Amino acid sequence: MILSPFERTIARRYLLPGRSEAFIALVAGISITVVMLSVAMLVIVMSVMNGFRAELLDKIVGLNGHAIVQAYGGRLDDWESVLQDVRHTPDVVAASPLIEQPLLTTFNGRVEAILLRGNTMQDIRALGSKVVSGNIAQLQPGASKVAIGARLAENIGARVGDTITIINPQGRATPFGTVPRQVGYEVAAIFEIGIYDYDGAYVVMPMQDAQTLLLIGDAVQMIEVTVTDPDTVETIMAPVQQKLAGRAVVQDWKTINGTLFEALQVERAAMAFALSFMVLVAAFNILSSLVMLVRAKTRDIAIMRTMGASRNSLVKIFVTTGFTVGAIGTLAGLALGALVLTFREQIVWLIGRVTGQNLWDPQVRFLSAIPAKVDPIEVIAIVLLALLLSFLATLYPAFKAAGTDPVQVLRYE
Repeated sequence: MILSPFERTIARRYLLPGRSEAFIALVAGISITVVMLSVAMLVIVMSVMNGFRAELLDKIVGLNGHAIVQAYGGRLDDWESVLQDVRHTPDVVAASPLIEQPLLTTFNGRVEAILLRGNTMQDIRALGSKVVSGNIAQLQPGASKVAIGARLAENIGARVGDTITIINPQGRATPFGTVPRQVGYEVAAIFEIGIYDYDGAYVVMPMQDAQTLLLIGDAVQMIEVTVTDPDTVETIMAPVQQKLAGRAVVQDWKTINGTLFEALQVERAAMAFALSFMVLVAAFNILSSLVMLVRAKTRDIAIMRTMGASRNSLVKIFVTTGFTVGAIGTLAGLALGALVLTFREQIVWLIGRVTGQNLWDPQVRFLSAIPAKVDPIEVIAIVLLALLLSFLATLYPAFKAAGTDPVQVLRYE
């Protein structure tokens, strides 16, 4: 496909039609626009879908670990030995005991369902980067202080320094029946993880305080585990599952959130398949514009043939012309996609202001912000797809031009 000076000159001339060929120029411009929009849409949608998965995985795993070892019956009495076994498992980065129990909380007459988490002090300190108000360091064993999610604080109207009441239905037995256990805790910090459901339910306290509240002594409910590679967590945790068979069950992040991530994967594949047809439509636009160009330049093609231009030269001229249109559209699409992804939050806000609609409701979207993660391999695949279809679309018009019979054309001109 190396072009001679003659072929480059003609291809450049056909890429910039004159005033008498305004319609051809319009069709070529539409082809570039369609290629640009199709490539941009593919890049934007795939990046946002990748961002959803990465953001959800980061936030969910960042709080819950890659896997949990949960005892049958919800009570792990010999958790110290189990913890050591898990920590000594190859490719396990960290493991720590955890208590997690759904309860109720009340404040100023407002009642909300919560998910109580009893964490080690090390895990509580790791939550410090998510704190939006208060001081997480005040959470100490026996201090009767907790940290709550930002949405939960809004729902019950609590602020730092307020005392909320946590209700444990499994209270102490009395001659008059079981009395729910109600304990007051001061709100020492308010955190925001970024996942609406978590920010609206989680209450964090030291593990010792959670054991006291739930009346479980020195036992814990589960052990959360972090591994080197989240995608191979089943293989890494397989020895632990075999060793604890009959005593505890191992659940990884894929199992716990399997429905959510599988739905995202299916939606991602469906969107990629559907949007790929936009690139195919753009290729047909390139084909139609080249067909029109060949018909408009039939006399010029015949003259070039009589002057010694070979069929191969004509093929290269029209392939270069159509492929350049596709390449320009592809590069413009990459630039447009990058621009939209960079200013996605501002664009959504502007559309919301114009339409008066809340386009990004965290209660519906599960995340509080629009995520995006550009995968270079996917971008390269999109570019190659666009360029390949652009190239294929040029072949028929190019060979049609090369097959022009100059004798027949000039006879009737």
